[in-house]
Amino acid sequence: MSSIGYARVSSYGQSLDVQLEKLNHCDRVFKEKQSGRSTDKREQLALCLDYVRDGDTLVVTKLDRLARSTRDLLNILNALEKKQVKLNVLDQQIDTSTPSGRLLVTLLGSIAEFENDLRRDRQMDGISHARKSGVKFGRKKSLTDTQVVEMRQKRTDGLLIKDLMTHYGLSKASVYRALGAGGDVPA
Repeated sequence: MSSIGYARVSSYGQSLDVQLEKLNHCDRVFKEKQSGRSTDKREQLALCLDYVRDGDTLVVTKLDRLARSTRDLLNILNALEKKQVKLNVLDQQIDTSTPSGRLLVTLLGSIAEFENDLRRDRQMDGISHARKSGVKFGRKKSLTDTQVVEMRQKRTDGLLIKDLMTHYGLSKASVYRALGAGGDVPA
């Protein structure tokens, strides 16, 4: 009977440290930086689910670190049940070895998915409203249209790409992108 931990953060900019500290009692911890909503496979989760054995306990800090949706959660719970592996969710104090723990895990999974759907709907409504109000999204252009015309003329006059990079404070790729068709002249 081993305690097997699983820790996940959604992006490479986030840290696993808090989860790993809570899972330090586990015999082994699988960890990854992978979006839960991504279509990519969560390889470490698959390895973890394959690794656990009869009598083991899978430990996660929060339910949303484990599953993408209620359906995903139920599939994971089913796989764990077939292997006779318990699930322990530390922050929500859920233990699927009890009937109330099994009920609570599915209820919380459903509520979490519902909250996520509401958040996504509010976000999309806000973006739509902002666009209708004329808000532009994304990074502002580094150069004005006048500067682009000026840059193209300087390039036509023979100025080197590296000199354009220095003059406008841009990367090589940005200079070529700004030059567009004018960038065909050899560097």
